[in-house]
Amino acid sequence: MASAQVNPTRMELSRQKKKLVTATRGHKLLKDKRDELMRQFLELVRENKALREKVEAGIAEANRNFVLAKAGVSDATLNAALLAPKQEVYLEAGTKNVMSVNIPVFEAKTRTPDEGDIYPYGYAFTSSDLDGAVKSLSDLLPDLLRLAEIEKSCQLMAIEIEKTRRRVNALEHVMIPDAQQKIKFITMKLDENERSTQIRLMKIKDMMLEQTYHYSEREA
Repeated sequence: MASAQVNPTRMELSRQKKKLVTATRGHKLLKDKRDELMRQFLELVRENKALREKVEAGIAEANRNFVLAKAGVSDATLNAALLAPKQEVYLEAGTKNVMSVNIPVFEAKTRTPDEGDIYPYGYAFTSSDLDGAVKSLSDLLPDLLRLAEIEKSCQLMAIEIEKTRRRVNALEHVMIPDAQQKIKFITMKLDENERSTQIRLMKIKDMMLEQTYHYSEREA
């Protein structure tokens, strides 16, 4: 109960009112943050679904081309063709702050800008299916990196949404009602004390008047 937790004084009443104002303002800000996080989270989920379908279709196509390429040449020829890659890819990882959530940002850079460097073999002993498989995997790299960004961002945002939801619920169902109850209790106690004081003063006034009246009678 509030009576067992709070001292009914005007200073405590002022402190509880300030606490209520702060909690109400924080509750609104956290609700706005939660709603915006949910909006961005749902956008990322939709993008993630479409991108995952695209990536899975591209990987399936690349696998089919590799199977066809393997069927046309020997394993030794295929292994020799892919043994020494000409191109190198460097991955740069950073972060971006979105609603106090640090989401990852990936950027891939190649050693050379020549697109032909993705083929580490000559064209004399390999089939076009192998070229298609290598090209499709190279084209999938940006989508794979974007998919990794989105999935990790969704994971981090889901954690932050859950934290924010708990804070909103704590303010809405615990802190704000508790402050309101304490303010009501202190106000009632102060009003009660004020009425008691007024009654005592009235009684003292009556006693003083009565003493004065009887004293005047004795003097007469």
